[in-house]
Amino acid sequence: MDITYILLFEFIKVSIKLKNGGIIMTQDAFDRCNQILQHITEDTSVPRNIRRAAEESKELLSKDDDEPTVRASTVISILDEISNDPNIPIHARTLIWNVLSELESIRH
Repeated sequence: MDITYILLFEFIKVSIKLKNGGIIMTQDAFDRCNQILQHITEDTSVPRNIRRAAEESKELLSKDDDEPTVRASTVISILDEISNDPNIPIHARTLIWNVLSELESIRH
């Protein structure tokens, strides 16, 4: 009887650690994405519509209202659309692709 409770307790402890670790990793990824998006919004060589989308994406990632996967998916759809804009400079497109790959890892 006692060993069952001990094993159950250990399982719960490990589950909580994994869950909390996932939250920390997700927040770190959001922070990295926000830094890149901030760089895009401050770059005057990037067209305004791209900077606006980057700013909107930054705000969505900063909100804690939704689940991290929902926020990541929403931002992915916004950034995917602007990454195909023919007017986007190559350096900004590369940065957006970096953000997209970071967010893809959260979504899955």
